[in-house]
Amino acid sequence: MLDTVKNARVNGLDLVALGETVEAIQADASKALVTFDVTTKWSGQTRSETTVDGYTLGGERIERSHKIVADEPFELLGSDGAPNPQELLMAAFNACIMVGYVAGASLKGINLESVEIKTNGQLDLRGFLGLSDAVAPGYEAIDYQVRIKGDGSREEFEEIHQTVMKTSPNYFNISRPIRVNGSMQLG
Repeated sequence: MLDTVKNARVNGLDLVALGETVEAIQADASKALVTFDVTTKWSGQTRSETTVDGYTLGGERIERSHKIVADEPFELLGSDGAPNPQELLMAAFNACIMVGYVAGASLKGINLESVEIKTNGQLDLRGFLGLSDAVAPGYEAIDYQVRIKGDGSREEFEEIHQTVMKTSPNYFNISRPIRVNGSMQLG
């Protein structure tokens, strides 16, 4: 598929660079390993600040610097100074699958006019507050709808949709249980 679009840039994506990355990973599987890590600190009330200072790709540390702020709305005891963790979870999910839709369309040579993903989920606060062991503290389901417009056919967009659901890291992370290993230190 990449061979047919050499030297192409579709929807802003450099398909030659993508092809080179795929070839490098096919030649050496260790180049496919990527480790992300973040540090979150409490900054009062329900507010927290997360620092992203880099990641490791194929054994090489790549420095970067970003800050993500989270807070709760007034009604949930926060100061409403930033999105809450549930909104950030959905934003991370949407952003990850967005990459899949754009990359999938680009690899097929489809020029996009727009892509919009709307996601929602309903929580029962009785679970979070520990008021009922019968109520889950998280989502039982998350629903999302993708609105995509471009010069592709319905069949091409459906194929992209199926591929995103099969290959997106955050689709995988949210749709299946993953092991979470927690520890605590005092001080």
